Amino acid sequence: MELRHLRYFQVLAQTLNFTRAAERLHIAQPPLSRQIQQLEEELGVNLLERSRPLRLTEAGRFFHEHSSALLEQLNKVCDNTRRIGLGEKTWLGIGFAPSTLYGVLPDLIRHLRHDDTLELELGLSEMTTLQQVQALKAGRIDIGFGRIRIDDAAIEQQVLTEDRLVAALPAGHPLLKGPVTLADLAGEPFVLYPGNPRPSYADHVIALFDAHGLGIKVAQWTNELQTAIGLVAAGIGITLVPASVQVLHRADIGYTPLLDANATSPIIISRRVGDVSPGLRHCLDVVDELLEESGHSANTLRK
Repeated sequence: MELRHLRYFQVLAQTLNFTRAAERLHIAQPPLSRQIQQLEEELGVNLLERSRPLRLTEAGRFFHEHSSALLEQLNKVCDNTRRIGLGEKTWLGIGFAPSTLYGVLPDLIRHLRHDDTLELELGLSEMTTLQQVQALKAGRIDIGFGRIRIDDAAIEQQVLTEDRLVAALPAGHPLLKGPVTLADLAGEPFVLYPGNPRPSYADHVIALFDAHGLGIKVAQWTNELQTAIGLVAAGIGITLVPASVQVLHRADIGYTPLLDANATSPIIISRRVGDVSPGLRHCLDVVDELLEESGHSANTLRK
């Protein structure tokens, strides 16, 4: 299937007349008929009732509606591509680990979307820190928000904040009376995330217990924060989450603070070494402003 098939069908569906559609497309009618037949053969269904007047089949109505949305999105992508290429607009790719959505990142996205200082087109991609590093090096994103330190000469990382960790436990668990220590939790079964790729936030949690000479038993691995919390609610085990995640109010789980001073998880910005693009500089300036408003020091970000 080629793009012209979608465009030809779009015009034919609007006119419901081969002659008028061919005129609008500036082609002869026989080639248009052949292109529509090819499209139907590839889909394996009839899109048209070839009667008088011409009508769309039920499958044709469905295909018209959804192909229209695809073409509209494609036109928007092409327009933004031209504007970015002409310097009228700046594209900024942001990668983020799911747990960072409970910190400064939502405010940052809101500010960037409504900021008149620099017209930005934002691309948002959910990915682990390791995936962010790979995407940065490939040029798919410009900045990443994660929680793991990665040693790579091509990548510069900076810690924005250190989030306190809390234990997420099923409702009614005796340790919900807290606060608790890592030693109190070590005997509990754990739900850890993400399982892949590694290293990940799960390795950070394991390392916290290792630093205290403690081991933990992993009852279940999962790849998503929300899935981990759901499994905690189901009684599979407990997990550690950043304190900011407590905004997720659920009746079937509870949160308990940790007493250990090192029970924290950083939010880390990752970017390409030497990247001084206008979009990235503007993004870092906005991050600085947001952190200063919240009382955090952020003078290391401006360069």
